[in-house]
Amino acid sequence: MSVYTTEIASDKIASDNPIHQRLLKAYYLAEDFVKGDLLEIGCGEGRGIALLKDKSSSYTAIDKIESVLEALKKKYNDVTFIQDNIPPFSKVESNSYDVIISFQVIEHIKKDRQFLEEIHRVLKPGGKALLTTPNIKMTLTRNPWHIREYTADQLEKLAKEIFPKVEMKGVGGNEKVMEYYEMNKKSVRKITRFDIFNLQYRLPASLLRIPYDLLNRMNRNKLKDSNDSLVNEIHHSDYILTDDADKALDLFLIVEK
Repeated sequence: MSVYTTEIASDKIASDNPIHQRLLKAYYLAEDFVKGDLLEIGCGEGRGIALLKDKSSSYTAIDKIESVLEALKKKYNDVTFIQDNIPPFSKVESNSYDVIISFQVIEHIKKDRQFLEEIHRVLKPGGKALLTTPNIKMTLTRNPWHIREYTADQLEKLAKEIFPKVEMKGVGGNEKVMEYYEMNKKSVRKITRFDIFNLQYRLPASLLRIPYDLLNRMNRNKLKDSNDSLVNEIHHSDYILTDDADKALDLFLIVEK
């Protein structure tokens, strides 16, 4: 499948491996929660479908990119795919799903409260939803593909306005993961030191996306060249669920209706 931007980390590009494994971890963490009817919001290129589809009674996936969904339909004929721009979830009935997963999506959603309200609407009573999103405290630079990023407290507060039960955890990493993170931090700082006027935060996001993708791809390739074995060896098992969300790479939100 096509990789549209560096926002879509590919399992086919070697320098993307640490990010791909980090994103894949969320699906492995979801295994213990999956049961009954499962809805994935923002399935992208279907990173976790094979892992979870046989653990649920039914698997439905929503995404906005029709060409990606068409390719997935050919691969997974036992999964229901819905093309839609969300929120709202206009093609999904209320009280329909036992479990909802949505990984690395909410940061792209302008109406984030409505997004969570729609998740609440389509969950069955007692149903659970799992969401991941980057922890802004660990973000190294502005990502122009994101509408916003959250601290753990900010996302937890928003979720508590909608759901009666909210639990905030995080996805961190072991020594290998954090070694890669520190390498990345140093490399990014070498690039952003030229931004003396802080343009990454002043310019409209639309003007920053192409240079961001070019520099991000260049940086990932550079990190792989400088420590090929580390980049290749990082595995989803090197990412760890933690109660200390503030220090995690990603926030891992669990809500129940």
